[in-house]
Amino acid sequence: MKPQHDQPTFGSSRHTNRIRYSPPPSTWLASLGLLAAGLAGPAHGGLDEEVENALKLGGGKYGRVNFDARYRYEYVDQERVLSTGRATAIKHPADASTLRIRLGYLTPSFAGFTGFAEYEGNQDIGFNDYNSTRNGRTAYPIVADPQANEVNQLWVNYAGLPDSNVKVGRQRIVFDNHRFIGNVGWRQMEQTFDAATVTNKSLPDTTITAGYIWKVQDITSRSIGMNSPIFNIAYTGLPYGKIVAHGEWLDYDTADELRNLGTANSFTKSTKTVGLRFDGSTPVTDDIKALYTAEYAHQSDYKNNPIHYHADYWLAEGGLDLYGVTVKAAYEELGSDNGAAFQTPLATLHAFQGWADKFLTTPASGIRDMYGTVKTTQLGIEWTAMYHEFSDASSKVDLGHEIDLMAEKKFGKHYSVMVKYADYVADPNKSAVNAYSDTQKIWLQGSISF
Repeated sequence: MKPQHDQPTFGSSRHTNRIRYSPPPSTWLASLGLLAAGLAGPAHGGLDEEVENALKLGGGKYGRVNFDARYRYEYVDQERVLSTGRATAIKHPADASTLRIRLGYLTPSFAGFTGFAEYEGNQDIGFNDYNSTRNGRTAYPIVADPQANEVNQLWVNYAGLPDSNVKVGRQRIVFDNHRFIGNVGWRQMEQTFDAATVTNKSLPDTTITAGYIWKVQDITSRSIGMNSPIFNIAYTGLPYGKIVAHGEWLDYDTADELRNLGTANSFTKSTKTVGLRFDGSTPVTDDIKALYTAEYAHQSDYKNNPIHYHADYWLAEGGLDLYGVTVKAAYEELGSDNGAAFQTPLATLHAFQGWADKFLTTPASGIRDMYGTVKTTQLGIEWTAMYHEFSDASSKVDLGHEIDLMAEKKFGKHYSVMVKYADYVADPNKSAVNAYSDTQKIWLQGSISF
């Protein structure tokens, strides 16, 4: 039976009288166990090998088929959302039950050339009380997984040059930790790029990637035009880590931006960014390893951006991997200048500043995120816990805090289940940019991938 959201559940709201749902720990374990029971069976036996062999056409002589299916249930309880400068109450929580399918074909190599084509589609199954950003259901919180069908990838790759690959067409592009260029793999519809990229490994311990993007196929299946050169140079020859230099010159096409995103002035997303990143690890003892990351980037207006500004990005992260438990503490800042903040519109934004996705667009005054992470694998399950404290870039405005929890279980190479929870609490003094937007999210997910 479909849940009746008007009925009270557990837990009370922090700022209003509306009731919030706070699942007990037993619900997490029960949900994970239920999903595991449904998927564990096929992971043990000869079926996997039979499927793998069947997808290699003629033993691989005629190419290979890939298949991916992912079911997800997402629940969002959000007190309010800011719209056109005022707070608007959201009457009901969101329930989204979706199934994502991918089906692709990789050709065999011929004279150094290979080709790949992949279909991607997402469909509501059961609950569909949510704002997908395309279905007009604005009375509900956003779950950015619209019903859609698209060509997710369609590219040709040439590997006939020494130590090089040249790829042209719609493709997946991921740089480093997804902070500046990513595929947003968390959402059901992936972000891909119409681009030409060249990767070269001729120099010792060095990977050079350069590309030109002329269109983004985003997570809502919209095409966004741009003219954007990018580069990423990674060097792994240092004894204690890897150093990366990167650059992104994002020049948005105003016609596509206005049509597809409804942005008042699309050129404000046109920016140039250059940065350096260093990350690595060092053994301390046989059972303890030190972890560290440092990153800096500078961003300014580009092409027809009407706002002249210069803003900086900083990241410092340190931690230990000890006896099977990883513990990290970090400081991340996206600065601001002249009313504009450091933005990363092509990033996998869900991975940063909390899983509740409250800061997908950096506030005009910038943002500081001080956070800690604990991760371990016990009982064959990967457990992750994170805590975030948010403020603006000057630390003068409290932007709230967040707790994130996740448990994921993999069965062999092809199956996984996951339960995940995010709880964002806005500043109780109502000084936050997004005051009254306390948000809880719950996800249940099962995946099959060949």
